[in-house]
Amino acid sequence: MFRRLILEDTAALYTLAAFATAFSIYVTCAWRALRMSPGTTERFENLPFATATPPASHETDTSA
Repeated sequence: MFRRLILEDTAALYTLAAFATAFSIYVTCAWRALRMSPGTTERFENLPFATATPPASHETDTSA
């Protein structure tokens, strides 16, 4: 029974360490996004549409 108490404390430390790690990753991503130059922001805004995408198979007319 006393061994469970030690493991419960360790589990709490692992939970706090995981939360701190995830929090630091999100804060770092947000910080880098906020400090991004306007040219890079415009490039990232248009990134998915930089090349023409082919139409989906259900959008092509195959009945003709």
